[in-house]
This record gives sequence, C-alpha cells and structure tokens, in this order.
Amino acid sequence: MGENSIECKSMVDENFEDSPNAVIKFSPPLYRQRYQFVKDLVVQHEPKKIADFGCGDSSLLWMLKFHKCIELLVGVDIKEDKLRRKEYKLSPLIGDYLKPREQTLTVTLYHGSVVERDSRLCGFDLITCIELIEHLDSEDLAKFPKVVFGFLSPAMVVISTPNSEFNPLFPVVKFRDSDHKFEWTRIQFQTWALDVADRYGYLVEFTGVGKPPARAEDVGYCTQIGIFKKNPTRAAEVCDPELHGEHVYKIVYTTTYPSLQQKKYRQYAVVNEVVSQVHDMRRALLERLKLQDDRDFEDMPEDTDTPEALFESFHPVLTPLNDHMEKTPKPFCIGNVFYVPLERLFSLPKVKHLCINIEMLKTLIADTVMLNSDGSAVMVNMYDQENDD
Repeated sequence: MGENSIECKSMVDENFEDSPNAVIKFSPPLYRQRYQFVKDLVVQHEPKKIADFGCGDSSLLWMLKFHKCIELLVGVDIKEDKLRRKEYKLSPLIGDYLKPREQTLTVTLYHGSVVERDSRLCGFDLITCIELIEHLDSEDLAKFPKVVFGFLSPAMVVISTPNSEFNPLFPVVKFRDSDHKFEWTRIQFQTWALDVADRYGYLVEFTGVGKPPARAEDVGYCTQIGIFKKNPTRAAEVCDPELHGEHVYKIVYTTTYPSLQQKKYRQYAVVNEVVSQVHDMRRALLERLKLQDDRDFEDMPEDTDTPEALFESFHPVLTPLNDHMEKTPKPFCIGNVFYVPLERLFSLPKVKHLCINIEMLKTLIADTVMLNSDGSAVMVNMYDQENDD
C-alpha cells in the first residue's frame, strides 16, 4: 500500500514529472512535499513513537530516522518483498557508531495490513497513512477507522489522499493509479474524516500539498491532507498492549541504533571527550612555554607535594572556562607528567552531561586512560610525540 508500493506509474508522482505529456511540474516533487509535511509535523510535535502504514520502500522512515526525538520507528506494508529489498536503508551506518544518538532508536518493519489489529502499535504518538486509503476497497475502508482510531488510538494521525478535483489538470483517464479504488473530492474526504473524528474522539484539520497553477486555484491542493488529533475534552479508550496481546504482523526487519543510553557507547563518548580535552590542555601549555624565552621546561621544579602551586606560575589559557570550572583544581605538572584533575574534567559541559557524578566519570575512563595513584586525576606524558602528531 502507499505511493511507493505502486508498481505502475502514477500520474502525479516523480514518474509523472518525467513524462513529456505532463502539463504540471511540482518542485519539489509531490511525494517529497508529502514527506516534508510529515517531517515538519515531527519537528513541531517531537513524537517519540511513529508508525507509517503503507511504508513501501521506507523512504519516509529513512527521512524520519534522523530526528533525535524519535525512539521507535515502525513501518507496515502488505508487500513483504518490497520491505526486504529496501531494509538496508534503515541500517545504522559507521557514523551512527562514531556519534551515538542521545536516546535509543529502534526501527522495525512489519509485513501486514492496516486493517489488521496488532497491539504492538498501540498508543503511538503519530501514525501516518500517506497515499494509502485510496488503495482500500469498501470493505477494508470500513475496517480502517476501527483499527487505526478505535484500536490503536494514537495521539495523532496524518492521512493524505489524492484530490480528484485536481485531476482535470492531468492527462488521466479516471484515476491517477490503476490500483486506486476511489479518489475523493475535498467535500467527500472532509465528510468522511469529520465523521471518523467524531466517532473516535478526535479533532481534524485539513490542508494539503501541491499547489495548483495560476488561475486554477479553485481546485485546491493536488494532495489533500487530514491531521487528526485526540480531542482533550473527550475521554478516549487507550489501547493497552499488555491487555490485548494481539500480534498478527510478521517482523521483516528490526534494528537498534547505538545510543548514549547503552553503557559501551556512553563510555566511548566520555573517553573520547576526556582524551581530547586533556590533549588540548597539554598542547596549550606547551605552546605557552615555547613563548617564554627566559624559561625552559627543564628548569621546572622537581617533584613536590604541592603540584598545584607549580602550575600557578604558568597561567596558561587551556580551555574556555565557565564559572564552575574556575573554582575547580587546575591542571599541573610534576616532572614530565601532566595531570588534569577529574574535578576539572567533570566541570566540562559535555562530560557533565554524560556522567552523573565524578565516580561515574572515573569508572567509565579507568580502563582506558591512566589515572594517578588515588584516582583523582588523569595523567599523560608532557612530551608525548605521538599525541602531538
């Protein structure tokens, strides 16, 4: 189901715009405008759980996976072979491991129909049905609201469908696609949508994408869209997955993206930040020392029980300081060893964001970087040529 699962050429999708007989060109292409509409809604409302019915080749899911707010992304389509051909698009890339997400993202593709009830999709924040309902026969169209609005009961539903009033502007015989069972006028779609919204406790507003050409504005958008939101004044029954337990969809593909909620990726991020900051501090001190013609690093005092005092004489500008960092112990040198107190590192915004406290910081870096005897500071060789390179 959905636009991307249609095998024949649609007169208003990207294929239409390549036709020499086309009288209208949409820029961006109409399917991209529909996807952008959904993306804009996601930016505005920041849903955590999204399901796309009739997801086809998963293009919309691929676009949505980059949004940091999303924690669960589900695609459902009746054509299993198409889901399998494009599942690789949703796999994590090297960059996803190098820079893990803040929250864990799970992506799952199901083989199934929008008129089947599966409780794993209950209570989502957003369900999208992009160019889907026109592919349903009258029997399935009658089941559609009961499943999507009545059983799954998401916070928001977005439905797009062709506006048949726009069709005279295209060289079409009847419908824009041979698989369409109907194409509604704006009044027909709005009448159906308002009835569904009233029955299941939703409010609905109408808009669209694909503006008509000049002097044809009265036909409306090429694609009409209904945005359904739960009516806060009406208590609606919410589907409880644990109570219903209906699992009829077949899992075709699932993957979980690396995130900072997983210990190994949080550890990697903390270690990477600590090593980078310590290296920058050490390099800044070396550059400061090179400017002091009257002093040489060999003249630095020998080991002492008050190493912090030694560092006071250099006053290097090592990193941008916040008010809290100013109050923390400063980096210092003893002989050829450069020390950065963990208190100092913990005051860095990114480190503080990743670690609950200094003990957590110490635990995450202990196996990777060298700490002093009491574990209060990171220590590195002042003249580490490898790090300099």
